[in-house]
Amino acid sequence: MTEKPLILVTNDDGITAPGVRHLTEFMNEIGDVIVVAPNSPQSGKGHAITINSTLMFEEISLEGPQRDFSLGGTPVDCVKFALDKILPRRPDLVVSGINHGANSSINVIYSGTMSAAVEAGVEGLQAIGFSLLDFSWDADFLQAKKFIQSIVRRVLENPLPKGVVLNVNIPKLPENEIKGVKVCKQADAKWEENFDERVNPHGKKYYWLTGYFNNMDESADADENALSEGYISIVPVKFDLTAYEHIGTLRQTLEF
Repeated sequence: MTEKPLILVTNDDGITAPGVRHLTEFMNEIGDVIVVAPNSPQSGKGHAITINSTLMFEEISLEGPQRDFSLGGTPVDCVKFALDKILPRRPDLVVSGINHGANSSINVIYSGTMSAAVEAGVEGLQAIGFSLLDFSWDADFLQAKKFIQSIVRRVLENPLPKGVVLNVNIPKLPENEIKGVKVCKQADAKWEENFDERVNPHGKKYYWLTGYFNNMDESADADENALSEGYISIVPVKFDLTAYEHIGTLRQTLEF
């Protein structure tokens, strides 16, 4: 590229979250950056969009050469709004994150971080979602810097196939203990959920969602297993959810 790439940064933890501030800092060393992110945490919103209320946005002043815009909407709203109202041209890359916590395996369908990346893919853009396996607000994001920048530069130099975005998860390890990067498949894993029943001071029942994560996948190329072995996992994700391998059989049994 003769000019610096234009990079759109977003997330689901909110525009002031340490993860997105670090990602913005990392991207400033690669291209011209515009940040459009939610004005409040939007974790677990998946691919939700705002249709029954208005959207408000404002440009805010934060440290760094980038421009920062805060939007009162979901991560997917941020991508849509940025493309229509804020960006001077189509971005060369959309990066989402760095998420505070994992978005590996089944988490990809709940993740606002990854839904923002997927929305960019729907628009025909190159996109990557980054997540660090550390839910702490003061997590050490700097240990992932060289890996994140290397992945971004490689994607800019070697564009992804049409309709494919990347789900990148980084283990909670010091930089020198990360063994490398592996391209993986989504692990066969899910949340085993319970709703913990409690009673408030007025005698009314209420519930907290609880549970545990169950990894049922023993294959070496599953993202959960790569992460547990100290590797960064990259899963190529498509927004086309069609189960093509079953169309022929289903035509025989369901068409009439």
